[in-house]
Amino acid sequence: MMTKYKEYVAKMLKENKEIFESFRNLHDDYALNPDGLQDRFNTEGKKVLEIIHEYENRLCANTERGMYNKFSQGLAEKFQNEVRKIFPKIDYIGLITTQEFVLKKINLS
Repeated sequence: MMTKYKEYVAKMLKENKEIFESFRNLHDDYALNPDGLQDRFNTEGKKVLEIIHEYENRLCANTERGMYNKFSQGLAEKFQNEVRKIFPKIDYIGLITTQEFVLKKINLS
């Protein structure tokens, strides 16, 4: 028997198959060579994160009330860790890339 959070991860991936397959390809490319892919990774990753949070909220909705509210945080953490197993670089979404700032010397002679 599969645990509830694993069921929700599987359901999320199945119900949003095209988005996650597309993101899988980008994620894998990003993992190998993040240079130049950060902006695209952030943009497409934002959509993916919205879906992940939606399913996490559905999973935890019934446990947040009453005596199970402490359980809810652990459940959310297990759900997020399961997602990280599939997409290890998921936490890199939203990183801001900066260009190195260089001052050119002015020749005064």
